[in-house]
Amino acid sequence: MAATMKSAIRNITQSEEKSAGVIARQVAHDALLGARGNSGVILSQTLRGIAAGLENKTTFNAQDLAEAFQKASELAYRAVIKPVEGTILTVVREVAEAAKRSAEHQNDLIIEMQDIVAAARQAVARTPELLPTLKQAGVVDAGGQGFCTILEGVLRYMRGETTSDTDSLSNTLVAAPASNTTHGEAHTKKGRVTIEEEFGYEVVFLLRGNDLDVEAIRQTIIDMGGVSTVVAGDETMLKVHTHTLTPGKILDYGVGLGSLLDINIENLQEQSLTYAAESEAEHAEEEQEAEVSNQLATVAVVSGEGFEKVFRGLGVSSIVSGGQTMNPSIEELLDAVEKSPAEKIIILPNNSNVILSAQQVVSLSNKEVYVVPCKTLPQGIAALISFNYEADFTTNCETMTEAARAIQTAEITTAVRSVQLGSLHVREGDSIGVINGNLSVANSNMEETLHDTLQRMNINQYEIVTIYYGDSITAEQAQETARRIKMNYSQLEIEVVDGGQPYYAYIISVE
Repeated sequence: MAATMKSAIRNITQSEEKSAGVIARQVAHDALLGARGNSGVILSQTLRGIAAGLENKTTFNAQDLAEAFQKASELAYRAVIKPVEGTILTVVREVAEAAKRSAEHQNDLIIEMQDIVAAARQAVARTPELLPTLKQAGVVDAGGQGFCTILEGVLRYMRGETTSDTDSLSNTLVAAPASNTTHGEAHTKKGRVTIEEEFGYEVVFLLRGNDLDVEAIRQTIIDMGGVSTVVAGDETMLKVHTHTLTPGKILDYGVGLGSLLDINIENLQEQSLTYAAESEAEHAEEEQEAEVSNQLATVAVVSGEGFEKVFRGLGVSSIVSGGQTMNPSIEELLDAVEKSPAEKIIILPNNSNVILSAQQVVSLSNKEVYVVPCKTLPQGIAALISFNYEADFTTNCETMTEAARAIQTAEITTAVRSVQLGSLHVREGDSIGVINGNLSVANSNMEETLHDTLQRMNINQYEIVTIYYGDSITAEQAQETARRIKMNYSQLEIEVVDGGQPYYAYIISVE
């Protein structure tokens, strides 16, 4: 929920917009983009409901806010196919009811917000009575508590309070009913192992398309074996969260509906095996070794902490550090392949200078190895996204290669020497734009280089742009760059990601 809220406010903190409706719509949009986990997705739908209730309103009163919370409750419940009471859903619903009661008797927004927060705290305190697992564990619902904390933050802001004026966050938490803590902890651990062993992967992604049917997509994912499934959004953009034994099947289905963004896959089964290994370490290790010995594995060459996080989030098996000016050796690549318990390995070199070294591993290893000829990190990401956990080795090699080739990449860096390439004159220190490996633009001003590079790529023909900013660029600078691009190309959906890569100020992918 914290990640969802950070995403929700990222574009409004410096905004000069005064319209409540416009701001609410921006918050809801960004919350959906950054939603994490069930509670995060439900929170994003709550914010979407509030935005719908405040649509076209420059200002609003207590009655408007009550109607907005009612819409929020409706959308939150609609996000899940089987709403469970005793969760954040209950808190959202009771908050909406409290807002309505308050607005019927007065029109002071601060008083209404006080009533809302009081109702939220009471609802959170009651969650253990509605959900037996919470009562057994001696805790309140975390999602409901998170939503309550957000509402308290809103109230404090309305009162003009600052952090120094308030108690610590721990003092805002709702106390759980007394229970046998030891029993509760044991119950929680047992439940965790049982659930995660059955549903091996948590899959989260953003789906962009046209005429998307939320209800139909949710039901299809459930029919495909998805558990704890939440699908939320509108006809053009959805956030999907589910637990499944077959993540490849879910991702394939999503690809058939539109473009997938912000994909994250967590191996919950591996986490539960790690927990079980505390008591039977040797036995669990042998079982895990046997389990993956016949599976496929992926090895990626990656540069930059941010890019490493992206690749790990997509489920890459192993990462070899390297990239421009620091290419990994054949020995390092071979070592990564040989250390994998899998017998079939797909290597993502992600740099044209690494492809040849990676291809040498094919003949040096006794394992079956294939090199996807991806020349840039965005191409490697596209290839990894297309990886199908259920498809065979050959099929994966083909689809990953096709996916990599479909990505156009631009790189903005600094010239280390002067050179004349045809009609292009480059001076040492110039900002240069490289398109799909070809030096195409040079200018003393980086902003102009970026603008000219995007024009050369005919970016107006594309829909999605991802900007990975390097270790020499701040997050604020990257957001400003995205804003300027959006001003020139309003049709684009732009995502900004901390790549952390050296040498390249920006690496940009378009699709």
